[in-house]
Amino acid sequence: MSFNLYRRHLVKGLLYGLASPYIISKLPIAQAAIANKPKQLSFNNLHTGEKLKITYWANGQYIKEALTAANYILRDFRTNQIYPIDLNLLELLNDLQKKLDTTQNFEIISGYRSPQTNIMLHKNSKGVASKSLHMQGKAIDIFVPGRTLKQIQFAALDLRRGGVGYYPRSNFVHVDTGRVRNW
Repeated sequence: MSFNLYRRHLVKGLLYGLASPYIISKLPIAQAAIANKPKQLSFNNLHTGEKLKITYWANGQYIKEALTAANYILRDFRTNQIYPIDLNLLELLNDLQKKLDTTQNFEIISGYRSPQTNIMLHKNSKGVASKSLHMQGKAIDIFVPGRTLKQIQFAALDLRRGGVGYYPRSNFVHVDTGRVRNW
């Protein structure tokens, strides 16, 4: 009888021990700590040669100067036009970075696109949508050094946060904050 009682307590203790990280993460104070953890992103604009490392979220709020810097590096390099990047896109990139377990730069092929640039690209390429989310600051074409395009594609698909396009011939993955779809 005492062996069964010991075994029951042991099993119960193990179950509580395994469940405690999950339970703790659901407590309001733990959620607040997670929400207040600084968020960083690093970019390398392949067309301009500019590099940027920003902390865009800290102390429970977005940092305006960092967002302005992100808007600048993700601008339409052809027209030099700057547009506000969707905050959900930055959050998607942050989560993608975690999923890929990397701190490497996002190598930018294309961020924001002006309507003029999009029209020009659409005329010259089958792969450019006439109503591209790039024109709304809701899409980016990237690759990440040290990760394969397939790894980036699968990580983005796993997040289920928007569109994911795989372009192996052009060496990039497209991610956006539109409806969930892939091509």
